[in-house]
Amino acid sequence: MKLKQLLEGISYEVQQGTAEMEISDFQYDSRKVEKDSLFVCITGFQTDGHKYIPMAVEKGAAALLCEHVVEGVPENVTVIVTVNNRAALAVASANFYGHPSREMNAIGVTGTNGKTSTTYLMKSILDRVGKKVGIVGTIENRIGDKVLKTERTTPESKELQALFRQMKEEDVTDVVMEVSSHSLDLHRVDGIDFDIAIFTNLTQDHLDYHKTMENYKAAKGLLFERAAKSVINMDDAAGAYMQDHSKGEVLTIGVDTKADLMAENIDISAEGTAFDMIWQGKKYPVHLHTPGRFSVYNALGAAGACLLLGVAVEDVVAGLTENPGVSGRFQTVRSKKGCQAVVDYAHTPDGLENVLNTANEFVKGKLIAVFGCGGDRDRTKRPIMGEIGGKLAGYCIITSDNPRTEDPEAILEDVEAGIKKTDCPYEKIVDRRTAIQRAVELAGEGDVILIAGKGHETYQIFPDRTIHFDDMEEVRKAFGEDCL
Repeated sequence: MKLKQLLEGISYEVQQGTAEMEISDFQYDSRKVEKDSLFVCITGFQTDGHKYIPMAVEKGAAALLCEHVVEGVPENVTVIVTVNNRAALAVASANFYGHPSREMNAIGVTGTNGKTSTTYLMKSILDRVGKKVGIVGTIENRIGDKVLKTERTTPESKELQALFRQMKEEDVTDVVMEVSSHSLDLHRVDGIDFDIAIFTNLTQDHLDYHKTMENYKAAKGLLFERAAKSVINMDDAAGAYMQDHSKGEVLTIGVDTKADLMAENIDISAEGTAFDMIWQGKKYPVHLHTPGRFSVYNALGAAGACLLLGVAVEDVVAGLTENPGVSGRFQTVRSKKGCQAVVDYAHTPDGLENVLNTANEFVKGKLIAVFGCGGDRDRTKRPIMGEIGGKLAGYCIITSDNPRTEDPEAILEDVEAGIKKTDCPYEKIVDRRTAIQRAVELAGEGDVILIAGKGHETYQIFPDRTIHFDDMEEVRKAFGEDCL
């Protein structure tokens, strides 16, 4: 491909050389550069890609894409200068892989909570009507029934476009992807033509990165400015903002607020959630296998998007009912003692409040909450989550999540500051395995243990190592022979 074709749609200046040259490939990691390729210099949080120009040239880079004029580059290497290389990388990636999102339905789901569950509810519906669905998300990337490993919610733009091309070559008709605020702000999804965007909710998270809730909201809003159609939860305070920033047709959803697609007569039990879905003046009974009011919103978001895609409402209802639930999202296991454990990914104040309120809907004894907060992340939410745990649980065990480079004891103390504002009894146990075992020791007939924060994750990150750790495995082991 000619360099100028790769850079089509990008505003740039040629510092030296020519954009008419042929390029074999392009890379933003200098270690992967090969002969006759383009090296894109990304300015990151830890390092600056411009520092690696000598290595890229030595490995055979024929051209460089920079954010400022650079000196000392050999004359036979073309130098292109543009304003934002992350944005340029996204456009170049789409150009290189032939804009695969234009050949499939691309549905983006954004919001603080509910993204994963919404994508899998959509998959259930679309599977039912014979579509082949691609998933891009937190738990996994998936092509039909084939699972691909994933490392972050939204891959970098080059890997994302390559994945979309692979999906198209394997006959995927619809791609449903989680779209994080980071990916929007860092231009990873700039090269995608979204047919539909879904807004779940907006609550405190990622303030270590965005600094303010306004910045966080604005980042989420970018998705609706580019999607052809939108599905928006109007019960959420940020719903009106997303609606105002939507460029195309909007289908609204709600329970408390009048909307195009609504839910009434919600009934929550340990077995799941039942409600009536109201669409165009008619009621359709729905049963979900996941308990919780939040599950209703996830279902309405998925249903709304599928209705916009032309799926019959009867197939939408059947697809929702057929969904078995998602790993690490209110996933339950029972003990012969008559107690129940719930593992959930809730790692934000709103997420923790939702799952504790849901558990309180059906707990017959006491509710024991096991949770903590991740290291190297927004510290301000720690006491907030502690206070929520103390107000809604009967007993709290504060423990480690992913400490990363922080002192685990210090993280627990931050959470403890919030619990102290309540009269809830609690204890601190740094070791997560021991904390889960302690919760099982305390639990009796009718009690519910909520283990929150890690959900589907099968690892725990410490300053010097990452170990295998699975909350569901651990609670099953703690139940021992009593596990059902």
